[in-house]
Amino acid sequence: MNEPAFYLPPECWGAEVCLKGQDARHLAGVLRLGKDSRVVLLDGRGRLGRFRIRGIDRESVHLERLEEQMFPRPVARAAMALAVSKAARRGFFLEKAVELGAHAIWIWQAEHSQNRLASSSEQSWRLRMIAGAKQCKNPWIPELRLLFRGIGEVAELAAAADRRVLLWEMQENVPLLSTETAGKEGLSVYVVGPEGGFSRRELAVLDAAGFVPASLGTRVLRCETAAALCLGLHWWASHLNGTAAGSAAQ
Repeated sequence: MNEPAFYLPPECWGAEVCLKGQDARHLAGVLRLGKDSRVVLLDGRGRLGRFRIRGIDRESVHLERLEEQMFPRPVARAAMALAVSKAARRGFFLEKAVELGAHAIWIWQAEHSQNRLASSSEQSWRLRMIAGAKQCKNPWIPELRLLFRGIGEVAELAAAADRRVLLWEMQENVPLLSTETAGKEGLSVYVVGPEGGFSRRELAVLDAAGFVPASLGTRVLRCETAAALCLGLHWWASHLNGTAAGSAAQ
C-alpha cells in the first residue's frame, strides 16, 4: 500500500467516514489529493483499510471504504518501561517505538529522573505515536501509561508478564540481550532507568519482582537510545523466532 496513511479513531470507523481538522487540511492542501484518490486509514487497534475520496470541503474530507483488513497482535509483545527523561528526546523515541512494534510504553517517575512526570504531556505523546503509526502503517498503536507511583507501579504491571528484563549499564558478568531472551512468545517487559541511574531501592524492588539483568554492551547509552535499541533487538529477534505476526503490508 503506497497511499498516504491517516489515523481514524475506532469509534469513527464505518463504510463512509470523514476526516477533519489537521488531517483534512494536510490531505487537501499539502498532498493535494482530490476526488477518487485513494488513502489508507488505520484505527490503532489492528484495523487498516483503503478508502476512496468522495468529496472535499473547507474543513473535512469525505471517504468511502473500499476494503479493510484486521491484523492480529504480534505473538511476541514488548512493553517498554522507560523512566521519564528530557522532553527533547522523548517524542522521537515514541515514534520509533511505534515503528518497532512496541506493545506498550510505560513512562515512569524514577527517583533520579531530571524531569517530573506530568499528566498534561499525555495527549502530545499520543499524537507522536499516531504520527509514527501513520508513517510506517503500523495498525497497532502501543498502549501508553504514565506511572506516577514509580518503580512499584512498574513491578505491579509486570507481575503477569512472561518475562521481565532489567537493562542497566552498571553490571558485570551479565549476558547481552539476545535472541535467547528477546522476541519470545508472550509479553516481555523491559525496564530502563533515568539519566541519573536507578536508586538502590528501585533495584531492590525490581529484583524482588523477578526482573532478570541483561546488558546492551559496555557503553553507557542515553535512556531513549537504550530503549530504542532494546525494542529493535526484540523486533529483530521476533522475526528470527517467527513470532512477529501483526505487521501491515507496505
